[in-house]
Amino acid sequence: MSKRKIMIFDTTLRDGEQAPGFSMNTEEKIQLALQIEKMGVDVMEAGFPISSPGDFEAVSRVAAVIKNCGVAGLCRANKKDIEVGWEALKGAVRPRIHTFIATSDIHLQYKLKKTREETLQIAIDAVKLARNLCDDVEFSAEDATRSDVDYLCRVVEAVIAAGAKTVNIPDTVGYTVPMEYEKIISAIMNRVPNVDKARISVHCHNDLGLASANSLAAVKAGASQVECTINGIGERAGNTSLEEVIMAMTVRKDLFDEIEFGVNTKEIYRSSKMLTAITGVNVQPNKAIVGKNAFAHEAGIHQDGVLKNRITYEIMTPESVGYPANSLVLGKHSGRHAFVQRLKALGFEISDEAMQAAFDAFKILADKKKEVFDEDIENIVLNQTAQTTKHFDLDRINMFSGNTAIPTATVRLKNADNEFITDASIGDGPVDAALKAIERIAGIQGRLKSYDIKALTEGKDAQGEVTLSAEFEKCGYVVKGRGADTDVVVASAKAYLDALNKYITRRESKLAPKVEGGI
Repeated sequence: MSKRKIMIFDTTLRDGEQAPGFSMNTEEKIQLALQIEKMGVDVMEAGFPISSPGDFEAVSRVAAVIKNCGVAGLCRANKKDIEVGWEALKGAVRPRIHTFIATSDIHLQYKLKKTREETLQIAIDAVKLARNLCDDVEFSAEDATRSDVDYLCRVVEAVIAAGAKTVNIPDTVGYTVPMEYEKIISAIMNRVPNVDKARISVHCHNDLGLASANSLAAVKAGASQVECTINGIGERAGNTSLEEVIMAMTVRKDLFDEIEFGVNTKEIYRSSKMLTAITGVNVQPNKAIVGKNAFAHEAGIHQDGVLKNRITYEIMTPESVGYPANSLVLGKHSGRHAFVQRLKALGFEISDEAMQAAFDAFKILADKKKEVFDEDIENIVLNQTAQTTKHFDLDRINMFSGNTAIPTATVRLKNADNEFITDASIGDGPVDAALKAIERIAGIQGRLKSYDIKALTEGKDAQGEVTLSAEFEKCGYVVKGRGADTDVVVASAKAYLDALNKYITRRESKLAPKVEGGI
């Protein structure tokens, strides 16, 4: 008996990136997109093209580099959105226009101020327009799980007739529960006469902690596409976690023996680590599949059982999701070959030029600390490939501080014209003094909105990684920055400069704030 293909639609770059604290620049999106492609998903949603010039650029560039899976762009159900979306997507090997409009009476009355019939016609017209531009069109009925099922079935039938190849039934606000969602999907599968002409997709939010369970229930009811994100990131409480759904169907093959999917589970851990490294937001230790405690055993009874046979307390192996088989520790005597081999083991594929720059940075770090761990190497590579335009670069910094001294920092920066500029400032502490000195040189005032520091690895000589967000010149939006160094003040200065450089680039490009929205 042939198996039913379940398509995996990854929306980390769109719905995931919209969540506060998870925004990514274009280079970061491209880097993560290449890893998502390597993981073997069927479609990745690269962004919301009309939401901002930055998102349009990101979708266009992702569409240009991705060769082995579909690339989708989200568009509201109107002419301008769809035309702009197609302009961004048309360079893709397998482009998909993803258009949406709400179908619940709550949204129709309070948000759209449209009747059911008006909304139905808008949906039909949007799908027809999209099909004139692109062969692969997906339609989403926003807030489907709070919609009248009879009306929802009418909409599904109509958009399939208009040309939609995929129809998504999203739980936009994370309202439904598995037994109810299964009934909704079953109703669509049984009552829509042309349902065999399209895939039924599901996109669940995690407001009640049920996104993965709801998605699995929908698959059992006949859905053939699951929309999800790495680490379950997304609006509010997040989206369906890609790793949870994939591994649930893998581990419980006895319950999902009739289905198949193309994701390489051994790329899950690398994808998770790359996302956390790019965003600076770690998953909680007890996060299923990818949390640092997912395969840890502290209870004596558990440890005894695992030592005797891992199957006693582990339902999957760390290797099955791509945990490195060993953590090779490099040092100052390690050569280029060992460094390159470790990069490959960690899943990085970068140009020869970037490789050499990363190796040079590794040797500098190895002189500062005794042992260089995987987390250090990941940070080095991400810094080398981020390619943030450097209007200012940190050349040197000196601090004077103590419990009886006035904290003072002297900073020298190199500007875009390769000129060195030095200034100094006092502050409430050495970090405050360093950031104020940077502001004096740049002539730009900023305000920290968040600041977080963590040790990248174990040991007293571990690098400190600083992630922060700041608002500059009361611009009305927040910019993220990250930096790492064995000196936490230097790491803070690097992170602040990272945010400042991004702000200047955005200001010079006159990029408008993003229009947020989605399903």
